[in-house]
Amino acid sequence: MGVSVQVPDWTTELAPATAAQIVELVERAGAADAVAPISEQAVLSVTASASAAQGDADADAATGRTRHLVVERDGELVAYANLVPAHGDHPAMAEAVVDPRARGRGIGATLVAAALQAGGPGARIWAHGNLAPARAVAGRLGLTIARELWQMRRPLTQAPEGDQATVELPELEVPADIVLRTYAGPADDAEILRVNNAAFHWHPEQGGWTEAEIAVRRAAPWFDPKGLFIAADPADPSHILGFHWTKVHEPDETSDAVGEVYVVAIDPAAQGRGLGRVLTLAGLHYLRDRGLGAVILYTEADNTAAVHTYTRLGFETAHIDAAYTAR
Repeated sequence: MGVSVQVPDWTTELAPATAAQIVELVERAGAADAVAPISEQAVLSVTASASAAQGDADADAATGRTRHLVVERDGELVAYANLVPAHGDHPAMAEAVVDPRARGRGIGATLVAAALQAGGPGARIWAHGNLAPARAVAGRLGLTIARELWQMRRPLTQAPEGDQATVELPELEVPADIVLRTYAGPADDAEILRVNNAAFHWHPEQGGWTEAEIAVRRAAPWFDPKGLFIAADPADPSHILGFHWTKVHEPDETSDAVGEVYVVAIDPAAQGRGLGRVLTLAGLHYLRDRGLGAVILYTEADNTAAVHTYTRLGFETAHIDAAYTAR
């Protein structure tokens, strides 16, 4: 049995109780599939929308124009879609999740079709992990892959004797022409934004950040200023050349704690100096010293320079997220 999803049901505001139900749905689906069904950014937009409804100015700014679609059956929330409208040269981007208990009823295909229709020409929708059900929906709707995001992973702890798969971390050597330090507080935010937006001006999700994006993440439970590494100009330590923002995912019922190379951004004017490798290594050493056994990162599949750098540091592709679009 299908379910009717109407475009007018999209909203930019979520009640706190609804937002909590969406987060619970995301957690259930993630546990069932062993892959997070929607991105951190989408989850943040859900919680920010609920906070904005309660008058939080930073959350209101971070929410932006994100739209939400909630599907209920018999009074129970069974599916959710998130849509970031087209902006600049970037097409609309959607994400969706269906409760594992409600699958096989056509809800997913209906939700995906509604999201792509609402997004307009060129709209895309993520399939995190590109699992078989997502591929089946894509085939049913005649969708093709427009973009791939790789999750790469490497161990941080020493491998058992005889295991040649683990690549030991290289020593961290800091060049004399930079100062390597950690986050000094909100005084660094303007420079972090400048570097981030210059480095990712082309990126549909990472580019165009505002102070609100930093404020929301700084307020997150995982934020640790000691894990935000900054390469600065020795002549002016407030002038940032690049940064590496790390993150730690806490353990849950299905997985151990894992570190993440969350963001590595280099000022285009400072590229070609090996800062990306230095900053990445600084973060990897920090995560290893915290006792984490592994680290992950996400990179565009066609970013050959980044893939090459990470491969040389011992990362391997763990799974692939695919963004589908209509032909």
